[in-house]
Amino acid sequence: MIEIPSDLHPDLVPLAFLLGNWTGAGVAEFPGTDKCNFGQEVTFSHDGRDFLEYVSHSWVLDDEGKKTAPLETETGYWRIDAERKVEAVMIRDQGVAEVWYGELADQKPQIDLATDAIARTASAGEYSGGKRLYGYVKGDLMWVGEKATPEVPLRPYMSAHLKKVVDPSEWAKDLKDLPDDGIAFFK
Repeated sequence: MIEIPSDLHPDLVPLAFLLGNWTGAGVAEFPGTDKCNFGQEVTFSHDGRDFLEYVSHSWVLDDEGKKTAPLETETGYWRIDAERKVEAVMIRDQGVAEVWYGELADQKPQIDLATDAIARTASAGEYSGGKRLYGYVKGDLMWVGEKATPEVPLRPYMSAHLKKVVDPSEWAKDLKDLPDDGIAFFK
């Protein structure tokens, strides 16, 4: 179920499905790099203004699912207008700044984005553009990213399946007079 916080800026209601903390795993593969499984934590939050704040941390997973090395960190801001056009500004730890434009699909929680502008530091790897698709499917957040370099045409390079992280203490604050029987340990 999608909850809409009472203090969410009215313009952001169509993006409410993104709000929260998400965690999960995915696969990364691109020519010139080793294929790997990765873990990811994503947070979409708001402070009442007309944008969502986005933070993503990912790391390489070994065959047993344990973290072995950082993979990528992104931060950014997402907005939507009355015509369901989405804009995002993202910065990656690899020395890349991106402006993304796209739209929220009609009648479903799905966002298609494509890069409009890219800036790279001198130490950043080759990168000339990207596309992303985000979807809210049966309560989970799924995404796939495509990227291009001068040598490699646009192709998928990362995808993940994320589940919403739930904090039981959030549920408990609304419950009154729970018995101290060991079951209500989070009260």
